[in-house]
Amino acid sequence: MSAEGFGPAASLAADRLPHTPAWVYLLRCADGSLYAGWTNDLARRLRAHRTGAGGARYTKSHGKSAVRLAYAEVCADKSAALKREAALKKLSKSDKEALAADWAARSRLTVRMATPDDAADVVALYNWYVTHGTQTFQYELSTEAEYRQNIAEVLEKAPFLVAYTADGRLAGYACAHPWHTRRAFAWDVETTVYCAPDVLGQGTGRRLYTALLELLRRQGYHNAFALITRPNPQSDAFHKALGFTRYGVEKNSGYKFGRWLDLGYWAYELNPPADPPAPVRLQLDEAEIELVLQDCTVV
Repeated sequence: MSAEGFGPAASLAADRLPHTPAWVYLLRCADGSLYAGWTNDLARRLRAHRTGAGGARYTKSHGKSAVRLAYAEVCADKSAALKREAALKKLSKSDKEALAADWAARSRLTVRMATPDDAADVVALYNWYVTHGTQTFQYELSTEAEYRQNIAEVLEKAPFLVAYTADGRLAGYACAHPWHTRRAFAWDVETTVYCAPDVLGQGTGRRLYTALLELLRRQGYHNAFALITRPNPQSDAFHKALGFTRYGVEKNSGYKFGRWLDLGYWAYELNPPADPPAPVRLQLDEAEIELVLQDCTVV
């Protein structure tokens, strides 16, 4: 809490909540075999296996680029993950296959428009990043009431998409807000995407973002802007692959968890400029929305 007459106190490294979870996983190799391992950063470990940069020798020799995640389980900490990894390695091939099949069924994604009733799940995911990451510069936790209002306000002008697994877990969300409030900016939006830590690197963010951009394009928006904390090479590469272009960096613009952070500005042209531009369609019909979202549901 700030002293009277002063601004907010800085967020120091000690303010960061410990990132205790760890993961065990099974990877499907190109030859169909299943490899078991553990990690405290699932997305980074998947990239390592697929590129051969620090990946296990087994996946390197079994078609590393074709490796895909077949099973993932969150554990309390490294010790629990190591024990669970040892147990997975002892399973028979048929038991591993059964585990992978059950996980695939439970992890099947459905992408849809959010409703205010999704606020509890959405704010829980966002608050994870508030307390564990620098993707957001926010210090204080948001509330469910704030996000109920946020979702309702977004849906008045733009999409708010959520991706849920078959067993009811929120895997991620993506939305767009007005870039600025003045009328001349009416054709511009700022985009946001957050994914649950245990689905990073598995394509959830791409499905959400691709659908979001297509819906915004159909509405008639001109520009989509994204603000990305730096350093964040994974998010930079993700946005570049989607077609965004970085056009500027604010140096040392935010301070969180004991360090100064840069802010990168990225832009994506949704529609070519028209003179004069047609008014944005604030609401798309349900059939058009469903057509776009069908491409983002894993079958």
